[in-house]
Amino acid sequence: MSKLGNLGARLHRGEVGYDFVGNRKLWYGLSILITITAIVGLAVRGLNMGIEFQGGAVFNTPKTSVSVSQAQEYAEEASGHDAIVQKLGSGDEATLRIQVAGIDTQQANKVSAELAEKLGVEESDVTGELVGPSWGEQIANKAWQGLGIFLVLVVIYLAIAFEWRMALAAFVALIHDITITVGIYALVGFEVTPGTVIGLLTILGYSLYDTVVVFDSLKEQTKDITKQTRWTYSDIANRSINSTLVRSVNTTVVALLPVAGLLFIGGGFLGAGMLNDISLSLFVGLAAGAYSSIFIATPLVADLKEREPQMKALKKRVLAKRAQSAAQGESQDAPAGDEPLDDEPEDATPAVVGPRNQPAARNRGRGRPSGKRR
Repeated sequence: MSKLGNLGARLHRGEVGYDFVGNRKLWYGLSILITITAIVGLAVRGLNMGIEFQGGAVFNTPKTSVSVSQAQEYAEEASGHDAIVQKLGSGDEATLRIQVAGIDTQQANKVSAELAEKLGVEESDVTGELVGPSWGEQIANKAWQGLGIFLVLVVIYLAIAFEWRMALAAFVALIHDITITVGIYALVGFEVTPGTVIGLLTILGYSLYDTVVVFDSLKEQTKDITKQTRWTYSDIANRSINSTLVRSVNTTVVALLPVAGLLFIGGGFLGAGMLNDISLSLFVGLAAGAYSSIFIATPLVADLKEREPQMKALKKRVLAKRAQSAAQGESQDAPAGDEPLDDEPEDATPAVVGPRNQPAARNRGRGRPSGKRR
């Protein structure tokens, strides 16, 4: 078995683990810092909305040796607006896709003619497509409606399948993922297109799936939790995270690899800039979803559950029993402040720890005859 597989098996059995729930204040603070940074970036820089949302024109040129920066300068001089130029293909004879926002039909015809003149091509070879702002507004409204319906259905389903505390924690995790993804778009300055909206809605389903996997394990392990005095709710929540940790990491890595190929190789090295709008939302959202399911959703459920009276009473009983066991262990080893007895053998065998951390009874008559012979 590989080292990772062996670690996953030990995590699942509870032999090893990391205290995610115990360090939840650290994760909360880190998430708050990231969220504030994203909100500040969104408020200061705003989103770079594509022409599908604010209206404008898209021009496609034939093969030309004009550079991207030079074509951008030509388009901005002709239109008086900011322009986005993307190179389609490779080599010196690649075509260009020029986007100019905020112009109408009359301005688009003028820009097309001036671009053809400066690029040294026929005006008929420069094709243009005009996009009205009303169409982009309709798409934005539909996207918000779809997002709202999705969140409502998610909360209802989780409240029925699990409980309202898990539904609330999952809702907070989803809002956390959306805020971070949108904030990254504002900070990086990538264009927001309908593809971005599709990617954003896609990551919500993935984030929810990862969270539900942990919640399902937590639900199974907390059945009849108040009938025992070994674990608190936070202890079992932490065991649930550790038991599904390797699965979550493997799933996230496998999902991120193709998306990283689109973002860094397709959009970066090959120049397919149109892939950036959807690949960035998927990449950031998948990573944020895996983080929130482990570090936010489950610790938040544990926080909410520990406020219940029966869970408070359970925690009090568990801590009292642990203190009693620790005191018994100290008294068996050596009384506090007393020296070991002189006639105690040096190779005395210590008590063996049995199930549920209770000391197993020593065999006091070991090596002695039973008194009867058969």
